Amino acid sequence: MSESSGIAAGRLSAVDVAANFTDVKDPLDRRRALIEASRCYFCYDAPCMEACPTGIDIPNFIRKIATDNVRASAVNILEENIFGGACARVCPTEILCEEACVRMTQESKPVQIGALQRYATDWLMAREGQPFERGEPTGKHVAVVGAGPAGLACAHRLAMLGHEVTVYEARERAGGLNEYGIAAYKVPGGFAQSEVDFITGIGGITVECGKALGRDVTLAALRRDHDAVFLGCGLAGVRALGDEGESLSGVVNAVDFIAALRQADDLTTLPVGRRVVVIGGGNTAIDVAVQSKRLGAEDVTLVYRRGADDMSATWHEQEFAQQNGVRLKLWARPVRILGTGGKVTGVEFEYTRRGADGTLAGTGETFTIEADQVFKAIGQMLVPDPLVEGGNQVLALDGGKIVIDDDRATSLRGVFAGGDCVATGEDLTVQAVQDGKVAAHAIDRFLR
Repeated sequence: MSESSGIAAGRLSAVDVAANFTDVKDPLDRRRALIEASRCYFCYDAPCMEACPTGIDIPNFIRKIATDNVRASAVNILEENIFGGACARVCPTEILCEEACVRMTQESKPVQIGALQRYATDWLMAREGQPFERGEPTGKHVAVVGAGPAGLACAHRLAMLGHEVTVYEARERAGGLNEYGIAAYKVPGGFAQSEVDFITGIGGITVECGKALGRDVTLAALRRDHDAVFLGCGLAGVRALGDEGESLSGVVNAVDFIAALRQADDLTTLPVGRRVVVIGGGNTAIDVAVQSKRLGAEDVTLVYRRGADDMSATWHEQEFAQQNGVRLKLWARPVRILGTGGKVTGVEFEYTRRGADGTLAGTGETFTIEADQVFKAIGQMLVPDPLVEGGNQVLALDGGKIVIDDDRATSLRGVFAGGDCVATGEDLTVQAVQDGKVAAHAIDRFLR
């Protein structure tokens, strides 16, 4: 786009952009890993382990690092979480294992569990391939929809149990949010695809990209042609603001922008505004705001309708955004998007407050923030069309997500689900991995 439009590529030099999108966290070297591992108390009733959705034996893997048995440490991690490498980078450890660390309660400085997990898993992935073997073939064939963390975790565990798996992925590459939806500075350098190759290296897993549920394959056909089905299809829909001016040029879905950024070979070709407004309060909002700033946006304001404690983005992510020059504006909601000549020029907001009953209410007082680019990041939703056949909804849904039981079984016999598409309320990579793992064992029991 032209410079006059307010949205342009190449705001920063290639050198500056490269520096802005390098790994945001320096990995531990051996010396630092040994020192950090020595800080662990190796608690018997480890609260950190209880806080991990995948149940990794954290004291055990840290003890192995402390004795320089890094391979065994990595295997311990990957036995419970085959995406241990990605989760070490993107997991909100500050509200999970590290928040529960006993060191945190004593000195407000927990053991760097995430960094130690990355140290061990990176060590193994750099030196050898898949440490697990495929089980004795059972003759059973399972279909997995979605090659994200939930789907691939399920596929990997099914392969360990001896089942044949075909993964159907709508996009051109496997990896799900790790490939398309995570900030580039969190998972840089092609790590997402390296991890996919590592996981599928166990064998018995075929990934067919460009195959979307409802377009290229149907649930009925998958059930007919396979012995069981796992749905890890994520949330393909983006919530609309429903405000006047939403269709103006320069108003963009945050997830689409992040995906384009993740797939760009040259980030200096990615257009970004001078004055950017982000609407939302989750990790996607934080990621698009920070990345806009790192691409050269001069003014970036993230606006959320409630207070900081209500944001789904953690306090760590909020602080990181502010450290990167993003301004957080709380207690305000968009009223309409302003524009001239079909292009966005700003957003009018209304101040909000919490009512006596806890509901959100407008105050009637408004203000305007000038903008030439607006990112919508108010959440994603399941697109239910692929789950409707013959005009009938074939799976039970709740709040726009798939209903499952403790085994991740849906209301349809032989069909299981996990990840962001299910009604658990936990939209975390680590929870998606756990869903896939639990479902795989439930599928194995179902098939046997």
